[in-house]
Amino acid sequence: MKRLLFALFAILWASTSSAQLYHPGEALEYRVSYRAKYFPNTEIGSVEVTTEEVDFQGTPHYRVVGVGRTLPTYRWFFNMEDRYTIHIDPATQRTVHFASDLQEGNYTFESTYRYDWEQMQVATRWSSRKRPFKEMTLPLTDRSMDAISLFFNMRSASVDEFTEGGVGTLEMVLEDTVRHINYRYLGREVKKIRNKGKFRALKFECQLGTTEGFSFTDGTVFTLWISDDSNKIPLAIESPVRIGSIQAYIYDFKGLKYPVESLIK
Repeated sequence: MKRLLFALFAILWASTSSAQLYHPGEALEYRVSYRAKYFPNTEIGSVEVTTEEVDFQGTPHYRVVGVGRTLPTYRWFFNMEDRYTIHIDPATQRTVHFASDLQEGNYTFESTYRYDWEQMQVATRWSSRKRPFKEMTLPLTDRSMDAISLFFNMRSASVDEFTEGGVGTLEMVLEDTVRHINYRYLGREVKKIRNKGKFRALKFECQLGTTEGFSFTDGTVFTLWISDDSNKIPLAIESPVRIGSIQAYIYDFKGLKYPVESLIK
């Protein structure tokens, strides 16, 4: 489940030439479920992503909060609540600060990233299990972002920028390194979403890469569907596991900037 929540935030397409889409008042909610041959499609967790306007360090900013947690029925088995927060400068549309606070059973993890876009570097600080913090400064490129920033940056892309079968690589800032995310655009299809109906969607295969090279042969491939409209809502993501698969799908959405024209009535 942790891997799927991370993928839902991170493994999305990014456009470096367009402004990011931040719309105060928007709220997206997802359900996470497990499915196997002899088990029903069982909901085990949720993900919520909200955007608002706040004062940060004395000036107006956008704040985006993403929270992943197990549902109450399963907290006796594994209690998890992961919180990710970013602050964005509205003038430049660039993320200036990232923070994570993870509570997963007995495991805890905290991290902060402070971006310096003039110097093209990011200062990272992190700690697990309440141990002393570690720190590092990493170089940035225009494509380097944390997981939540990647989630929003892809949503400004034009469909004309996608080529069926086309591949590419993104860069995701982690505590002590910059990891690469490989993606392949598979084209358009109609995707049925549980309790929501059918949507016209853009379909992708994605993978958190281990090297700068592009390969779908040395790790898990995630399948992702994004709404084929101006909102570009991530509709669903599916990941195989050892037995069965883990899925996340849109459960509710509010305060969107554009009409949901991809929904087939």
